[in-house]
Amino acid sequence: MAHSVLSDRHFHDENAALAFVEARIWANGVTCPHCGNADESKIGKLAGNSTRMGVRKCYACRKPFTVKVGTIFESSHVALHLWLQAIFLMSSSKKGISTQQLKRTLGVAMKTAWFMGHRIREAMREGGLGPLGGEGQIVEADETYYGPKKNARPAIRPDSGKPYKNRTGISDKRAILGLIERGGRVRTFHVAQATKENVAKLVTDNVRHESALMTDESRLYTGMDRIFASHRTTTHSLGEYVREGGIHSNTIESYFSVFKRGMRGVYQHCDEKHLHRYLAEFDFRHNNRVALGIGDVSRAANILSGAVGKRLTYQTTRGR
Repeated sequence: MAHSVLSDRHFHDENAALAFVEARIWANGVTCPHCGNADESKIGKLAGNSTRMGVRKCYACRKPFTVKVGTIFESSHVALHLWLQAIFLMSSSKKGISTQQLKRTLGVAMKTAWFMGHRIREAMREGGLGPLGGEGQIVEADETYYGPKKNARPAIRPDSGKPYKNRTGISDKRAILGLIERGGRVRTFHVAQATKENVAKLVTDNVRHESALMTDESRLYTGMDRIFASHRTTTHSLGEYVREGGIHSNTIESYFSVFKRGMRGVYQHCDEKHLHRYLAEFDFRHNNRVALGIGDVSRAANILSGAVGKRLTYQTTRGR
């Protein structure tokens, strides 16, 4: 019988879970989250039946701490081994896992499962990374629209029961810009409105100018040939999706397809203020995929690497 990863001890035993998390968050040695002291001769491990598991004391600032302090696990009453189960399930599910499913699988309350999901998405969020692409590399850019904006007009007129005239729907939907390296990483942004000005700034700030840029014929990308090594387009309005020489933006459209299938089929409802975290979740899984040599176990471990400094409080995540 094949070995199941979820049968590993750290998914079911709290001591093993603590050791697993400490080994990854403190891979370079124990560090006090309060003052930053990394001198282990000035950090002691407290012992005794009345002491919480894994508590240490920093003798530089005189404060106690555990590996949970300053991470997504801080002040959580959920057992650490359940957190590890949730992290593995979210990282290994291509289109995500719903709050209801987490609730049933982990045996926790609905609000707890929802809050855990948002904290894990925050750990998935990658920041401070350099621009995409480079010399000889292709970067595709495209925009899409998902879900109604807050206070968007209804699709049907309430007075007549008929659709609004001359309505494209785009102005009332949430705009998302996507950038993807051909065969590499992806980066997405929720923007208040997709205008030529803000799209141009995001593209030029996040793509190396030596890259070859590929888009559709949208006027949002007009003039990009003056900034990048080259700018090639396809004309979707005429049914042209691929041109000779590998000119297309099908890679980013494929990514958006996975994102929308997950949002519609798994999550179903997403408040606009939380959209950036769901984008971070799908970006993370794409950027840590098997095609790049990263399996389910390594992908889950990478979330722990991003768990530090990402603490959320209930007040900052409250809402649907």
